[in-house]
Amino acid sequence: MARNLQRNRAPTELTITETSEPTFNFALTLPGRASSRHTQRAYFRWIDRYLADVAGLPPTTGAKRVRRMHALPLNALLQSLSAPQLRAWLGMLSNENHGRQGLGQARAAIITLASLLSEAELLDDYTSASMTNVRAPKAEDGQRPGRWLSMAQIKMLIAAAQAIATSDNQRMRNHLVVSVLCTMALRREELAAATWGDLTLQNNRVVLRVHGKGRKAAMIDVPRPVMQLLNQWRQTIARDKPAPPPETPLVRRIWKGGGISDHPMTADGIWFLIANAAQHAGIGHVAPHDLRRSVAGALQEAGTPIEKISLLLRHSNVAVTERYLSRLPQRNEGAILMSDMLGLDDMGEPDWFE
Repeated sequence: MARNLQRNRAPTELTITETSEPTFNFALTLPGRASSRHTQRAYFRWIDRYLADVAGLPPTTGAKRVRRMHALPLNALLQSLSAPQLRAWLGMLSNENHGRQGLGQARAAIITLASLLSEAELLDDYTSASMTNVRAPKAEDGQRPGRWLSMAQIKMLIAAAQAIATSDNQRMRNHLVVSVLCTMALRREELAAATWGDLTLQNNRVVLRVHGKGRKAAMIDVPRPVMQLLNQWRQTIARDKPAPPPETPLVRRIWKGGGISDHPMTADGIWFLIANAAQHAGIGHVAPHDLRRSVAGALQEAGTPIEKISLLLRHSNVAVTERYLSRLPQRNEGAILMSDMLGLDDMGEPDWFE
């Protein structure tokens, strides 16, 4: 029979069984340090990466990663958590061209884990304190530039998402996912968390309640073409019922045979869908957040007032949106103008862009 050993401070922080090694429930203790679901998801990702790079554990994604965070192997943690190992790991990330924001978040995730282990009396205070003194390597400010897709590239991506599907249900789901991201500027985590109950009718307008960062919620008008896709998807899911239950996920996984799962499509699943569609379209690497950037950039170029862009992106104020837009790769056409002034020969459109 399994024997459980639990500490009084946090009854399920540490679990020891006769059939497995001790584990630490990081997912249980983290909410006291990071209340945002997006921050928690980011910490899960960085810790999984750290364990893969430093401790040699196999990387995980999706539900497997969440299960790992509920039962982190304690022996592997204690062997891999030290100031020199953290410093070397951050250096490796810096060499991979991670930006300052990413390095800071990676550092915070590991230091938070070490601090929680120290509070649970599983890691000595000296090690935890020495890791706190590790500073992230110098890197460029802000996020990496990412991609800003043209209208033609966005249309190619939408078509490719349907082309890579292996069943009618997957084709319909993929079309819906990419269309939502390319028009409503949702983060992948927000779309993965959306339910049918988040769709409501307000003043004769269909709106989606989006659960964003910092437990903030906002209403976004759903474009008519997206609403038509949602209606087709709803009819497919509901089958003989009038509508899917309001608590069920808006977008779902698709089984290999084409059947629709009851489980939601994960944020990682959305990432892989966009990456695979971009590869199929031949437009280079594209991440879901690149679509959010592309929506913002396209609206800005079309002369949309910044207040409307800020409202769509759900930023706390216009100043945040101004900083966000300033990080987009803006036009810098001085060299083109100089080339025209010199009268240099134009030999036609080059055949390399991506």
